[in-house]
Amino acid sequence: MLLSQKKIVLAVTGSIAAYKSAYLVRLLVQHGAEVKVVLSPGALEFITPLTFSTLSRNPVYSDFTEDKNTGEWNHHVGLALWADLMVIAPASANTLSKMASGQSDNFLLATYMSARCPVMIAPAMDHDMFLHGGTQENLAKLKGFGHSLITPHTGELASGLVGQGRMAEPEEIVQCIVQHFHPDLPLQGKKVMVTAGPTYEKLDPVRFIGNYSSGKMGYALASALAEKGATVQLISGPVHLQLSHPSIHITKVESAREMLEACLLHFEEMDMAILSAAVADYRPAEMADQKIKKSEDSLQLDLVKNPDIAAQLGQLKRPHQHLIGFALETTKEKEYAQEKLIRKNLDLIVLNSLRHEGAGFGVDTNQISLIWPHNISQDFGLMDKHKVAAIIVDAAIDLLKKTT
Repeated sequence: MLLSQKKIVLAVTGSIAAYKSAYLVRLLVQHGAEVKVVLSPGALEFITPLTFSTLSRNPVYSDFTEDKNTGEWNHHVGLALWADLMVIAPASANTLSKMASGQSDNFLLATYMSARCPVMIAPAMDHDMFLHGGTQENLAKLKGFGHSLITPHTGELASGLVGQGRMAEPEEIVQCIVQHFHPDLPLQGKKVMVTAGPTYEKLDPVRFIGNYSSGKMGYALASALAEKGATVQLISGPVHLQLSHPSIHITKVESAREMLEACLLHFEEMDMAILSAAVADYRPAEMADQKIKKSEDSLQLDLVKNPDIAAQLGQLKRPHQHLIGFALETTKEKEYAQEKLIRKNLDLIVLNSLRHEGAGFGVDTNQISLIWPHNISQDFGLMDKHKVAAIIVDAAIDLLKKTT
């Protein structure tokens, strides 16, 4: 995990955005970080320590005195020196002002003043408060201290106004933290969409047309991309696989048309799409409302063509975007793959062949060839699908380097 063994102090101040910090803790823990939370007196008005202690699996700090009856105290200096990174999210205008002027009138500020580790600040406040000269002066001063600023977003604010001041989303803050600890991850900051698994095209309420795709290749790709720093949108057909990673967001679909709809929803914001799903070429012209009864010795089905997802995305692809497709052929494999590459405006195509034992659907291994434009290709032997995913991701990184 990308934040394994990293020690993070998350300081939460008095802002309505404090509710987002609970999800931020969850994401950090999923990434492997050990998180200890400090709440300002104002933060206690918005969210409870119990929420954070449950999510972080650590005590939550908000006061110098742990037990007023015994005088037992919380050691702010020890907590500050424990941390590899301190993140203040949300950072209110009031706390920013106190940080910039060196005030230390609560446990959070005392911990901050004692910190020797890097500090990240994610401001959250109303638009006019954020743009106020005093706030901007404080932020400039804090950046002068060497702190990193995670710029707030523009959008609807708690006041009902629309403007800049929304705290960055937890996923974005996590990406900033990952980049801090791993500045050289090749896909840091990149967004990649992956399709995986089969599609099911319904004949009636209990039957469908489908294929044997297990989704293992697409899920392996999603994992490999996330470990290289990418944020992954995985659009999955019906499979029995499970995947839990804070940088992977899964959309479940069933039919080819549902998969196309999901792809079109997300593609515009992507840097790359890898289309490994085995999408059904045809679907029944009409789905029966009731189960089709067995009556004759034969049954004739009227099929219509499904949308070509790769071709549609190829038409929409912009200069900074890259598109990787998959092909499964049984004859003239490279010839047909090269033709498909050109016709669908792909940058790279991964060729599978059913002629090789141990390759294809439903197994843990695969044997591929990578096909680029101008009849350039590279063949690989039979290997585990996770190793195949690593090869494809390396090729994807090379493509993305051409646009940076």
